[in-house]
Amino acid sequence: MVLRINPSILASDFANLEAELGRIANADLAHVDVMDNHFVPNLTLGLPVVERLQQVSPIPLDLHLMIDDPEHWAPLYAETGAYSVTFHAEAASDPVRVARSLRERGARAGIALKPGTEASDYLELLPEFDMVLVMTVEPGFGGQSFIASTMPKLTVLADAVRASGLDVWLQVDGGINDDTIAIAAEAGADTFVAGSSVFGAESAAAQIDHLRALATQHAHGHR
Repeated sequence: MVLRINPSILASDFANLEAELGRIANADLAHVDVMDNHFVPNLTLGLPVVERLQQVSPIPLDLHLMIDDPEHWAPLYAETGAYSVTFHAEAASDPVRVARSLRERGARAGIALKPGTEASDYLELLPEFDMVLVMTVEPGFGGQSFIASTMPKLTVLADAVRASGLDVWLQVDGGINDDTIAIAAEAGADTFVAGSSVFGAESAAAQIDHLRALATQHAHGHR
């Protein structure tokens, strides 16, 4: 079972993004949070910054679009060359169409579920996605506390992915640190977004290795 650590640059120094990406060069992907101040009450960065990050990042980009109208915007982000583009189920009127448009442009297609969104509506659609992101905080701001009650949803998804034999990653995002990564790994996550835990460490690279080791130690035999 491959486990991935994707540090969130939301917790990095925005004035020095190229250098900050260099600090996490041993991570699997760089998680980039795009927020529009409509879908979530925060505004971060958009297409021009993502295009530039794509040019300088030592690792592939994992984009998380916390924005309205993913039907229009998600394909444009895929066209930057992003490895993975995740949009929110709650924002999409036709999630399958969005996912297919991402795949057509060469990106892995991810769908994100807020803490209150059930997984059951999306189980039959799993073949359309390459990743499901289970939000472990309400989207919008970094540094929030992990919501443990989201773990049963993660386990339902992990069981469904295992039963299907599909290559669908299960990502968790929000409050992931030394303690919570073990809980998420046991519940079936294989892809972990960590922000403050990584960028707040003296050595981001050492913390990435540490988190990967913790996840491996606690990884559930779901797959």
